[in-house]
Amino acid sequence: MQQDTFISHLVELRTRLMHALTAVLAAFLVLFLWPGSAAIYDFLAAPLMHALPEGTKMIATGVVTPFMVPMKVTALMAFLIALPYVLYQAWAFVAPGLYEHEKKFAVPLIFASTVLFLLGVAFCYYFVFGTVFRFINDFAPKSITPAPDIEAYFSFVITMFMAFGVTFEIPIAVIILVRSGAVSVEKLVEVRPYVIVGAFVVAAVVTPPDVLSQFMLAVPMCLLYEAGLFVARFVGVRDKVEGPESQGQSTTP
Repeated sequence: MQQDTFISHLVELRTRLMHALTAVLAAFLVLFLWPGSAAIYDFLAAPLMHALPEGTKMIATGVVTPFMVPMKVTALMAFLIALPYVLYQAWAFVAPGLYEHEKKFAVPLIFASTVLFLLGVAFCYYFVFGTVFRFINDFAPKSITPAPDIEAYFSFVITMFMAFGVTFEIPIAVIILVRSGAVSVEKLVEVRPYVIVGAFVVAAVVTPPDVLSQFMLAVPMCLLYEAGLFVARFVGVRDKVEGPESQGQSTTP
């Protein structure tokens, strides 16, 4: 019986993974046909190209790099577009094992996580990239002709997107910690100085070795931590209010 249940879970997991993969592949196919991989890479490279001197072009050092890197960028965009559906499939897989009150909490949590991650990516692209690239170009010696490699730029973009996307999930992490009872809001407020120091350490490791980009990652981390504390206070109050009611309902014959 247990073996049958385990196999049924594996089948369900495979089905959900196939649905998620199909959504990503469908988005990839649409993007590949229009606007095309080259146009998508040009869009991704726009912040860097606008910051560099006019007429500067990027280079490709590999034989297949001009083809593979735009394809990777297209796959990245396809995943971001399909991310809500991918998270829905993950939710559909774990939902049968949750209590009703957990389901009510998980649905807005998944939606907020998706929105915050995409906001982090958008903040990185529209604000951080342009500012950092202009800052670096202004400090570069005039005797140097910049010629960034497209594969190195793609790796940089992936790292920065993940850093800012995960950073914007900090309020969700704080809320989950408080809601689960793992830590109290008061304790999180108490460790605030260590969080601030940790934010700047993480930013120094993840971002390029310039003060501006480190500052632009560390400051949002601190602000989002404060936002998580603010929301967590209401989550904690709601739990205290609902607790006696739920206990009373459970003891009703």
